[in-house]
Amino acid sequence: MMFQDNTLPNIDKSQFDIPALDKCLSTQKKHAPRILLLYGSLRERSFSRLVIEESARLLTHMGAEVKIFDPEGLPQTDTGDENHPKVQELRELMIWSEGQVWCSPERHGSITSVFKSQLDWIPLSIGAVRPTQGKTLAVMQVCGGSQSFNVVNQLRVLGRWMRMVTIPNQSSVAKAFLEFDENDRMKPSSYYNRIVDVMEELIKFTLLLRDNKDYFVNRYSERVESAEQLSQRVNQGDI
Repeated sequence: MMFQDNTLPNIDKSQFDIPALDKCLSTQKKHAPRILLLYGSLRERSFSRLVIEESARLLTHMGAEVKIFDPEGLPQTDTGDENHPKVQELRELMIWSEGQVWCSPERHGSITSVFKSQLDWIPLSIGAVRPTQGKTLAVMQVCGGSQSFNVVNQLRVLGRWMRMVTIPNQSSVAKAFLEFDENDRMKPSSYYNRIVDVMEELIKFTLLLRDNKDYFVNRYSERVESAEQLSQRVNQGDI
C-alpha cells in the first residue's frame, strides 16, 4: 500500500538526516581502547572488586588501557559536594573512557547503594556534553547464592538511561565466594569463561563504535534545539 500523502510538514529539513554508511568516520583511532571499571562493594574481600580485577587483567591482555575506580570515600550525592576530589576523579574517568565495565553484588534483589551512588554523581550533561553518551558498556553481577539476573537487568536500564551502548553478552557469577582461591584469583570455571567472552565482546564493540559514537547517538530532536536550550533542560538543579 502506498501513502497518498508522503510529505513531512512537521520536519525541519535543515536538521533532517538520512542515515548512510558513508557518513561514518573512515579514520580509526590508534590508541588502546580506554576502559573504566566500576564495582559495588567496600568490603575488604569484595567479590565484585575481584571480578573487576580479573576483568581488568583480561582487558589489558586484549590490548586495552584500563582504570578501576575505587568508591572508598565517595560522598553521598545529597551532600551536593561536586568539588570533592573523589567526585572529580570519577567524572574525569567517565569522560576519559571509551567503554566501561560495571559489576555490582545483588543485595535485596537490587544493585548496592555503593554502586548506585557512583552513577548518581554522573550528570546527564556537563554543559551540553553528555559524559557517557555513545560509550560501550558491559554489565556483570556477583551473587551470594544461586544465580540471578536482577542486577544485570537493572544495570542495562541504567546504561540505556545514560545513553550507553550495552553489549549483548553479560555475566552473573553464582556463589561467588566459591569461585576464588586463597590468592583472590578466579578459579577456572564456566563463570570465568563467560567473563572472558564478555570482555572480548566489549573490546570488539568499543573498537567498532568509538570512532562513530557521535554519529550513532546524534538525534534529530536535539539538533533542532540550541546547545543553550539543551543545557537548561538537562541541568535542572532543583529536581
